[in-house]
Amino acid sequence: MTNEPILDVAQLAHVEIYSTDIEGSVKFFREILGMEESHRQGNSVYMRAYEDFYHNTLIITANDEAGLGHIAWRATSPQALERRAQAIEALGYGIGWIDGDIGHGRAYQFKTPDGHKMEILWEVEYFQASEEQKTPLLNRPQKRPARGIPVRRIDHVNLSASETNKNVEFLEEALGFKVRERILDEDNKDIAAWLSVSNLVHDIAIMGDALGETGRLHHICYWYGYPQHLADVSDLLIEAGFKIEAGPGKHGVTQANFLYVIEPGGNRVELFGDSGYQIFDPDWKTIEWKGEDLEHAIIWHGSNLPQEFFEYATPVKQKSKV
Repeated sequence: MTNEPILDVAQLAHVEIYSTDIEGSVKFFREILGMEESHRQGNSVYMRAYEDFYHNTLIITANDEAGLGHIAWRATSPQALERRAQAIEALGYGIGWIDGDIGHGRAYQFKTPDGHKMEILWEVEYFQASEEQKTPLLNRPQKRPARGIPVRRIDHVNLSASETNKNVEFLEEALGFKVRERILDEDNKDIAAWLSVSNLVHDIAIMGDALGETGRLHHICYWYGYPQHLADVSDLLIEAGFKIEAGPGKHGVTQANFLYVIEPGGNRVELFGDSGYQIFDPDWKTIEWKGEDLEHAIIWHGSNLPQEFFEYATPVKQKSKV
């Protein structure tokens, strides 16, 4: 007998990142990744990709350290929002209600066991294209931008955590996430886990923080849908003076084609050439990688990830010399 699934969370709505160079960050996302600026207010810039239907999927906020501001999830209904707020409150991780923000209405804010700030909401503002932006492709929010190599939509967020299992269990119990794939140590504890509420292999991933820190951001990811675009954007990145951290390559976990780069504000950005496979089976069995299978888990093909990939997250912390 299995527990009735929780179907109260629909998708990743937006992510707020902190930037030490906000104009540099905005230029990166706009000129290299072709994203649109939706709004500016105070120390924040609101942006979206051209196939994101909402007002914004990215908020960049000026700060003296890079890192995560918050992650927002959209509920499946107003009633679902209330149910999840009550469940999170009962678990002791609630912060409380806010009236809303740019692009969305009332939201319930909370923290994960590791301290990552999140919120769940229902009411959203949809993007409205100007006459110049309108496209005859009626199922696309706007024309494809004619600059950079434009990403199409937000894909996922990856968090570093001091206690992987505790945070994974919270996402399952509080929000109804399903673990799609995981990497296990010799004691069958999570080294990393990939979870989703949608058909994607992951809307969020939780990785053990190699430095033992709490509440850090590993990366955010935007989606192309065409692996060739990873080679195309590589040219732009190199010519603009960016160092590509890893890729293009292909992960074993998720089967997705990837590229990693650090944006000017200090945060790691992953670009997906595709999203690997999708999951439609309601009785999906979690894929578990361990032992000899680990050889193909992180890299299916392409260069190995540098050690910095596992240690660098934001806010940046120095590795102990002890």
